[in-house]
Amino acid sequence: MYQLTLPDKSVKKVALGFTYRDFIEKELPFLKNKALAVRLNGTEILDLSRTVEADANVEVLTYSEKAGWDTFQHSAAHLLGMAVQNLYKNANLTVGPVIENGPGFFYYDIDFQGEIVTPEDFPKIEAEMEKIVKADHSVWRKVVPKKEAIETFQKLGEKYKIEIIGGIPSEDVSIYGMGEWFDLCRGPHVPNSGVLKSFKLTAISGAYWKADKDNAMLTRIYGVAFPSKKELDAYLFQIEEAKKRDHRKIGKEMDLFSFQKEGPGFPFWHPKGTILWNSLADYLRSECNKRGYQEIKTPAVLSSELWKKSGHWDNFHENMYFTDIDEEDYALKPMNCPGCSLIYKHHLHSYRELPLRFAEFGSVHRHELHGVLHGLFRVRAFTQDDSHIYAPLDHLESEVMDIIDFTFTVYKKFGFSEFKTFIATRPEKSQGKDEDWEFATDTLKQSLEKKEFPTESKKERERSTDRRSNSTSRIRSEDFGSAERSR
Repeated sequence: MYQLTLPDKSVKKVALGFTYRDFIEKELPFLKNKALAVRLNGTEILDLSRTVEADANVEVLTYSEKAGWDTFQHSAAHLLGMAVQNLYKNANLTVGPVIENGPGFFYYDIDFQGEIVTPEDFPKIEAEMEKIVKADHSVWRKVVPKKEAIETFQKLGEKYKIEIIGGIPSEDVSIYGMGEWFDLCRGPHVPNSGVLKSFKLTAISGAYWKADKDNAMLTRIYGVAFPSKKELDAYLFQIEEAKKRDHRKIGKEMDLFSFQKEGPGFPFWHPKGTILWNSLADYLRSECNKRGYQEIKTPAVLSSELWKKSGHWDNFHENMYFTDIDEEDYALKPMNCPGCSLIYKHHLHSYRELPLRFAEFGSVHRHELHGVLHGLFRVRAFTQDDSHIYAPLDHLESEVMDIIDFTFTVYKKFGFSEFKTFIATRPEKSQGKDEDWEFATDTLKQSLEKKEFPTESKKERERSTDRRSNSTSRIRSEDFGSAERSR
């Protein structure tokens, strides 16, 4: 017998050989039609078909939990993959992840081997997906040695799956399937295809394999999935309403801005749009002046030696633009920080001058692949209302609190009155000592607590039960007008 402890601290005994689905049907029958997966000890997420093998703390995941939602959407991606391969016999599948932002909740990148697929093909694919749902296939899982998996996918001509397997460090890999169809996947997945009752394919685009322009161009199909038609219809209605307010549509109708083939991803601001741009800059400039910021301007092109010293060369080289000047390497700035630091170090400073606050409306350039460009939301050139503050460590908390006030003043000015705040911790690509990052992160947390703003860490965010709500504006540190203000 094993013991499973539920979130309410109640303990249930489970017989040997029971699956988690068996356990739910016996002990939690009110969840048997909603359960999608389980989470053990707060970390490991398993399919309901897995056998109970040890004592554990267990949470039953439904569509309302973030991890349950992820499981549902990823299973819908597999549903799409199966439908595509039923219809297009030469199609090769690559990856089908769940996404936070985009024209869908999931996508699958597919190599159709030269066959052209367009949105006009969506009804045919959706009809095949519907057949699979109605068949209510049980979702099965099998763990096999990598060698066996490679041999299997070689027979099927699935070259991308073979490449993926080659990069998996473990000796075994897991296969998930419905009926006779199967795919390489680590899971977890919903228990049966009939759960995926309502779905819609929403968009199509091109994408390079592994985001490398030297690799094959794939077809990326996006989609969304819901437990009921009512929820799907409500979502689609919301999307149609949003299209009426699409900034690309409004920008064209009001003659505010455009994009030209001579500069893809680089916005052209027309006279009316420039009036709006200048009005926004004037407002932000006045707010900066109230708070003691001094405005600066730094060059758009700087020596590559500076970017090597700052770490941008090593960490963001593929997203930068370069040029030669007098036989030396230079780069268009992707960020304003190094230039501002050069101004600071130009003079010796007394502690009496601190904190020293610099503000800059800096034009930056960052390379984005053509397939991900999206109106003004994803561009290759934009202006950051940036600032950098030089202050003693004992001023850090008060400066952060002032920045928080500044940020929310601006957001509320534009009608954002409800917020969720998330703490963005040290990224993988970063410089500096661990203790400095910990001190800065702790100070940010303490400042938000003193301002009585409830916060969540990245881990807590992933477990959020409010994944489908979009009545709240989620404000993260990277969403602020200037991420540099928190430094």
